[in-house]
Amino acid sequence: MSGQGNDTIKRLALWGIPLSLGVMGLKMLAWWLTGSVALLSDGLESLVNVVAAFIAFFVIRYAQKPADHDHPFGHHKAEYLSAVTEGVMIVVAALMIVQEAVGHLANPQPMQAPVLGLAINFVAGVINCIWALTLIRAGKTHRSPALTADGQHIMSDVYTSIGVLIGLLLALGTGHPIFDPVLAILVAINILYQGWKVISSSIDGLMDKAVLPDEEAVIKNAIAGNAEGSLGVHDLKTRRAGAVTFVDFHMVVPAAMPVREAHRICDRLEDAIRTIHAGAEITIHVEPEGEKAHGIRVKVIKET
Repeated sequence: MSGQGNDTIKRLALWGIPLSLGVMGLKMLAWWLTGSVALLSDGLESLVNVVAAFIAFFVIRYAQKPADHDHPFGHHKAEYLSAVTEGVMIVVAALMIVQEAVGHLANPQPMQAPVLGLAINFVAGVINCIWALTLIRAGKTHRSPALTADGQHIMSDVYTSIGVLIGLLLALGTGHPIFDPVLAILVAINILYQGWKVISSSIDGLMDKAVLPDEEAVIKNAIAGNAEGSLGVHDLKTRRAGAVTFVDFHMVVPAAMPVREAHRICDRLEDAIRTIHAGAEITIHVEPEGEKAHGIRVKVIKET
């Protein structure tokens, strides 16, 4: 990833902190004015957003540290830890909402100052929606799991706000305050689903899942179009760690081919792959024709 891309990710992560605090303040104000359990639930989820924003900011900075002696492959996977944490927090928020709503099912209370409270909550929801779409778009563009997870988390908060507004409008329109806790529970179910999606996709990254089939097909096409001079490739393996794509494969060359010429082919293949995956980490095992397919065996010479 380019330095500019890293700066963009860090800047967005930093801005997420004051924005999440502001939105939480608006939602808790709406709850304080109305006494609505659904608005309280919405505010509780925003509290989780604040904690998640702090986690994402510090984890993204750590993940962008260059490789070192203890972490020769970099620190990219730290972003998945942030994403898993956010997914768990989404689930916790949903359970908190259910607990609060169930307690009000038997004794639903009418809202106080409903118009002002709903207006404030609507403004908070609009801010959240714009910010969530910004994070999701940037996360996909720069291949940042933490940023994408943060955006998806906030978008689940937007869904909460929409459901809460619909439920409270129904409660006001029908005169049945039971819609307040019922809608809070329904929204919590959707939040649980969103949390599970964030957790499962992040676990895939921690488990070195291969890139998507269409992405792998593009990599194969790049290799096929730039492998002239070799006798073929095999054992293509891919994985993604944060913003970096790792590509590993074996290339067979004529036994008499000079090392310099084989190296030129490798350079050409690496350039072609990095054209479609900027910053990709590529490992090519060169094998002479007629040998059993395996990676190069390097004899370690001990220093005397």
